[in-house]
Amino acid sequence: MSDPFFEETRKKKKTAHDIGEDLSAISIDELDERILLLKSEIQRLEEEKNKKSAVKSAADTLFKTR
Repeated sequence: MSDPFFEETRKKKKTAHDIGEDLSAISIDELDERILLLKSEIQRLEEEKNKKSAVKSAADTLFKTR
């Protein structure tokens, strides 16, 4: 008798990407998915950086020594 929890765990597809990992066994479709994942993560990082830059700029202006 097989364990349904083991089967479910084994069948789960990896959704993350590890920088520098071997890509030779990954299908073109999965590469496309990872590219989209990484592009959306880059966009999220850039948005956070822009928010922090705006706060830093406002603080620099407020506390600017004269």
